[in-house]
Amino acid sequence: MSTLHFDVVIVGSGLAGLSAALQLAPTHRVAVLTKRGLNDGASAWAQGGIAAVMDQEDAFDNHVQDTLVAGAGLCDLAATRHVVEHAPEAIRWLQALGVPFSTEHGELHLTREGGHSHRRIVHATDATGAAVQDTLLDRVAREPHITVFEHHMLLDVITDRTLGQATTPSTNRCHGVYALDESSGEVNTFSAPHTILATGGAGKVYLYTTNPDTATGDGIAAAWRAGCRVANMEFIQFHPTCLYHPHAKSFLISEAVRGEGGKLLLPESAGGGRFMPQHDPREELAPRDVVARAIDFEMKKHGVDCVYLDISHQSPEFLEAHFPNIKARCLELGIDITTDPIPVVPAAHYTCGGVVTDLHGKTDLAGLYAVGETTCTGLHGANRLASNSLLECMVFASATVKSIAQAPRSERPALPAWDDSRVTDPDEMVVVTHNWHELRRFMWDYVGIVRTTKRLERAAHRITLLQREIHEFYAQFQVTRDLLELRNLVQVADLIVMSALMRRESRGLHYSRDFPQTDAVAKPTVLVPPPR
Repeated sequence: MSTLHFDVVIVGSGLAGLSAALQLAPTHRVAVLTKRGLNDGASAWAQGGIAAVMDQEDAFDNHVQDTLVAGAGLCDLAATRHVVEHAPEAIRWLQALGVPFSTEHGELHLTREGGHSHRRIVHATDATGAAVQDTLLDRVAREPHITVFEHHMLLDVITDRTLGQATTPSTNRCHGVYALDESSGEVNTFSAPHTILATGGAGKVYLYTTNPDTATGDGIAAAWRAGCRVANMEFIQFHPTCLYHPHAKSFLISEAVRGEGGKLLLPESAGGGRFMPQHDPREELAPRDVVARAIDFEMKKHGVDCVYLDISHQSPEFLEAHFPNIKARCLELGIDITTDPIPVVPAAHYTCGGVVTDLHGKTDLAGLYAVGETTCTGLHGANRLASNSLLECMVFASATVKSIAQAPRSERPALPAWDDSRVTDPDEMVVVTHNWHELRRFMWDYVGIVRTTKRLERAAHRITLLQREIHEFYAQFQVTRDLLELRNLVQVADLIVMSALMRRESRGLHYSRDFPQTDAVAKPTVLVPPPR
């Protein structure tokens, strides 16, 4: 085991983490920790694009208003305006790095997605995230001041309280992180005056998700354990259209398919035909929460396993130009989108809540910052507007870098090594695997798109039992990535259920049969960790 010293430690290698790393590299020694490969996070999976006002017929106020409407009254206006007004700057930064955005007649091609009043989605065909990530990874590889640590799993952030020092919430400070090196099985200590959590969301807490296997809420759980507030965790966005096929795992059918005229249809066994006009005047272009609930309603009403998304009225040339990856993946599975409708179901997609931060990326703990899906900045409110997520990553990465550049120097205390005296239990993996499946199943059944108080209370009871079991394992046995991820998922599940039980109304992504009304005043759900 060793202690490694850097100016900044960034946990996560998605758009948020790499954007911050590249902007810090000219003046800081940066460590980027990622628990799997560099490109295994959710950013590379993003299809649709990045929302930004780039057309003269559009305006910042339009983008702000669209975001506020989608957020169902819970968006923070200052945060929303800050992100929207810095969007063009973020796009230009990516263009300067060489991201190959789609163009038409020499200009950026802008598409439209659900909830947007104008075409403002900057994209690289239907693989925007991959195009952006590939470009950033190429730049990171050429930066001598950035050191990448793959297969390093975050255990916890290191604070004054960790070191046994008497502190108050205002004097406690972050000094780095402990991370498990999977290649050696050892836990390394990363010492830094500034730590950025950019670990993404927590979609893997659900049985069905569009998220990669890395989305286990690590940063949210670690920040909560360190004493940071967490907000709006009840608002889990279920993407309306995940490909439904036994051989397809977590493959997303982009929002842009509906933006380009795709229509949702019932199966022939349920009568066929469109159903969105009966649910919302915006039809297929309604925000994601509306469309996901409509699909969920129709599936339960008719007892069907999926619905269909039909874009076959567009020409094969159009589909090849705009959705080459979706077209190719569906064709591999025997679905020709030029002639056939695409079977789709809702799936957990985005964590709208998270660690509370200010406009500078600061959490409640000095020296600890958070960026991207890990956070609750106030931008998304009760429902994220399509393609605002990649934008948030970049704008707040830049804000965090500026904050770190202006921060006063702090002392570097000696950090103790991780206690590795625990033993390995051969039964551990069986228990971890069982608990993992149990958690994801009851979260899907009890804390899904439509909720009831009774279901939430059942979930809370099961979570309490799992937490006891996992705490026992964590305290006694040698840590593994699976155990750490399960520990984090159960913590995040607890935060989601606590938040959902506190909200006695239906708003945005949280719909309760027991409280179907929407209160006149919108209030965030803010959870404060108990004293430790």
